[in-house]
Order: sequence, then C-alpha cells, then structure tokens
Amino acid sequence: MSSTVRAAAKINLHLGVGAPREDGFHPLDTVYQAISLYDDVTVSDAETDSLSVAGSPHVDVAGVPTDATNIAVRALSEASCETRHHVQIAKQIPVAGGMAGGSADAAAALLAHDRLHDLGQADDVLLAQAARLGSDVPFSLVGGTARGRGRGELVEPIVDLGTWWWVVVPATVGLSTPEVYRHFDRLHPDAPAQPAEPAELLAALATGEPVRLARALHNDLQDPAIDLRPELGELIVRGEAEGALRGMVSGSGPTCVFLCDSQEGSMEVVAALSASYDVVLSAVGPVAGAHVVSTREAEWDLR
Repeated sequence: MSSTVRAAAKINLHLGVGAPREDGFHPLDTVYQAISLYDDVTVSDAETDSLSVAGSPHVDVAGVPTDATNIAVRALSEASCETRHHVQIAKQIPVAGGMAGGSADAAAALLAHDRLHDLGQADDVLLAQAARLGSDVPFSLVGGTARGRGRGELVEPIVDLGTWWWVVVPATVGLSTPEVYRHFDRLHPDAPAQPAEPAELLAALATGEPVRLARALHNDLQDPAIDLRPELGELIVRGEAEGALRGMVSGSGPTCVFLCDSQEGSMEVVAALSASYDVVLSAVGPVAGAHVVSTREAEWDLR
C-alpha cells in the first residue's frame, strides 16, 4: 500500500525577528500563507528503506539529500512503526528558496505515514511531532493563513478574507538561512527582544484588499538578504516597475515574491519578468495544508 500527501509552499507576509535568545534561536512573530506550489510525498510499504526525489522542470533537486538525513525520512521515525518504507518526493517547490519546501515534505511524510498505517494520531500529536522536526513544519500541516510565534512553530489560524495572486521568482543559487540570520544580527546589534507584531497586516487580511495588504507586507530578513545578494533588490524594483503591487524576499530568501492585484495582473508580471529570468511562476493563496490525495496499492518495486 502507499499513501500520497500534497503539501504547499509557504511565504511570510510578515516576518518580525527579535534578538537571539539564550538557546541561539531568534524569537519570531510571523504570518504564514500557503500558496499553490506543491510537493507530493508518497510513502509506501517496502522491504528496505529507500528514498527517491524528482523535480518539475523548474526545480533542481541536485542538493536534496537522498539518504536518512532527508527531513521527510526523519519524519517517519516520529511515530513508532516496524515497517520499512520507500519515500518518493515529487517537488514543485523551489529548493533552498525560503519557501519551506523541506518542511512541506516533512509534514506530508508525517501525514502519509499516519494514514498508510491507520495510526489515527490526533492533530495535536501530529503538530507536536512537526514542531520537533522544524519551525515551519507545523504550518505546513495547517496551511491557509496563520500566525506563527516562538520560533514560528506555535501556529494559530487567522482571518483571511482575500484571494491573493502572487508571482514567484526563484533564484538559481541558494542563500544560507543561518548566514542571513547572522547578518541580521550584525546589522541590528540592538534588536529588541520581542519582534515587531503584525497588527496592520492582520487588519489588511481581514479586508481582502490587495493594495492595503501590499502596504502592510514586512520582512525583517529582507535587508540582510539583499545586503548579501544585491541582485534580489534589483529584482524587486524590476517586478514592481512591471506592475506588481509589492515585491519582497520570501523568508530568508533568495526567492522573491510579488503581490498582484488580480490573476490577470499576475500573468502580465509573469510575462514581463520571463524576458529576463529563467523561471517565473504564478500562484494563488491561501491554499490548504498537507492533505491526502491518494491511498492505493503501491505501483513500484525495487527490482
């Protein structure tokens, strides 16, 4: 038997970062949104543990681990099970792009494993497992639009009355998340202990008005990411000049996302940016969190 679960990419509509705590983690106050770029993770019964990864034409999976260090494989150990598994990941979410593709894979693997073996674990149990795997994994389970606090792992769904159209431009070279945080610390040695709250953004989401949301978008990691990679700032200027309401770095980067006023507007920005950038994608949000798309007899073997 096999179970396939689909999980979405995330973007941060607001990312407030505080000074590092004693444990080295930065306190966050963030608003996540799941958008319509997906990874599918299939977990199947097998005679030996194995993993395979494939990418859509715009996703380079060369840097994705294919051994036990892959977060989707590690997710399977969160629930006790004697069965061996094959994990198959089909990626549409850019790799190392600040869109939580690895976290999406972990959330999908958790849910696929639970459904494959009829474990029937409660939502709060799955969320606790997700939090142990990484800060963004709980949101990948929940999806929609949600506020994250702590390290981002304390997730609370919020009111979002909009349908938001995004243009996504992945970078060809990744950007180290730890390095972006270190550079944030260098740029902000007097950062407050508590991060900025997203009051205006929450109000904008409740109105469903794209212009108001565009004005409220905020990312404390954008300046350090652009300082490390100035071409990201040039891309944001270009996208806004081509008609996007607002451009921003997604999370710690290097992917940039652009909020547009409509589906038609997003298609116009895609067309304009495609003249200069190899991969330009359109997506809509919010979308659902990790969800089962099929459970069936396994259709592969290891011969």
